[in-house]
Amino acid sequence: MKDRPWQLQIFQKSIKKKEKLALIDKHLEILPSDVILDLGCAQGILSYFLRQKGGYWVSADLDYENLKTSQGLLGTNLIQLGPGILPFRPGSFDRVVSLDYLEHLEDDDLCLAEINRVLKKDGQLVLATPHTGRVFLLHKLRPLLGLKLEFYGHKREGYSSKDLEGKLKKHGFKVEKKQTFSRFFSEFLELIINALYKKFSGKKHTQSLRDGQIRPTTEEEFKAKRKIFKLYGFIYPLVWVCSKMDKILFFQRGYSLLVWAIKSRDQDQIRF
Repeated sequence: MKDRPWQLQIFQKSIKKKEKLALIDKHLEILPSDVILDLGCAQGILSYFLRQKGGYWVSADLDYENLKTSQGLLGTNLIQLGPGILPFRPGSFDRVVSLDYLEHLEDDDLCLAEINRVLKKDGQLVLATPHTGRVFLLHKLRPLLGLKLEFYGHKREGYSSKDLEGKLKKHGFKVEKKQTFSRFFSEFLELIINALYKKFSGKKHTQSLRDGQIRPTTEEEFKAKRKIFKLYGFIYPLVWVCSKMDKILFFQRGYSLLVWAIKSRDQDQIRF
């Protein structure tokens, strides 16, 4: 266990990340010849598993520190982005996978337009974002626990399914499939864990990372908080069991939204 990269140690105790990866792995088929952009790789946790599906991956992020950290896990093909135009030629990629990235951007419309530009004809976009709406009570609880948007690095709470589909259509995408995950119990447990981490980690960032402060961002920080994670490891089996109560809420929409979309052939219908 100690020899396992610290990012993967975090993954092994993350219910939400496991659920997200399982859904993507089930529905994302990669051909050996595919060139894929991993847009918003953060510390490379999910990127590591996605690369094992084959194809040629390019992982990109806004933060140099994220890329420096993920290099030990991902190795090569890492690119730092600016806040606007993507540094790729039109039609460079067969697929773009962007997980929990769009809500961190000031100009999410520009990002979607750029994804359309760099995708090949009939290219696929896999997009994950927080899911919002009037009935999502935990969104109202979060700031009361001191977990404001800045803690997550978010520029907005997230997107409703209708609003996100509208944005995708506006920028030339046709939604093929959408699914929510992380229902009430999983989301509530993560919320409590994040609140406790914020309270007891004593974490003080000297710089602002686009993905916030919800977990360690370097190996050194992970090692410094090893006692906290060791304690969490003891209670994780109980957390896992409690998360399974989501099965009784099969009728409820989850707090995260996963969308599969393709670049529309009829570009004349794109509205800017």
